[in-house]
Amino acid sequence: MSGEACPMPVPPSADEETIIRHLLQSKRIAVIGLTDDPSRPSHYVSEYMMEHGKQIIPVNPKHETVLGQKCYPSLKAVPGPIDLVNVFRRPLACPDVVRDAIAVGAKGIWLQSGIVSDEAKRLAIEAGIPFIQNRCIMVEHSRRG
Repeated sequence: MSGEACPMPVPPSADEETIIRHLLQSKRIAVIGLTDDPSRPSHYVSEYMMEHGKQIIPVNPKHETVLGQKCYPSLKAVPGPIDLVNVFRRPLACPDVVRDAIAVGAKGIWLQSGIVSDEAKRLAIEAGIPFIQNRCIMVEHSRRG
């Protein structure tokens, strides 16, 4: 695993820590931008989360299946409830991802390390959806082991 994709973060603030702990309890996680390339962070982070009991739902219009799971072209195509949307997309795409997450009733949004979007954050907060950005879910999960 490359240290670049999920660097050790600065310690979260008390508010962030509360949100992180809440979001890490999510069971059904839709992963936007999940790819079948095992060298990519979206792949090995999602594989790690599966190994720790999470249901991963790949969302990427370029694939039929990823990690042995049916891959969906969009969040709106995913059947059933979504606890958390984990995003591996460029910041410019994030506001639209958050709009889709709001539309499908997702209960949380997590932008991975290196992904920051003030507009996405504003949209999530206005919708009352817990939101974390610029943190690796795998690192945060493993820190709390």
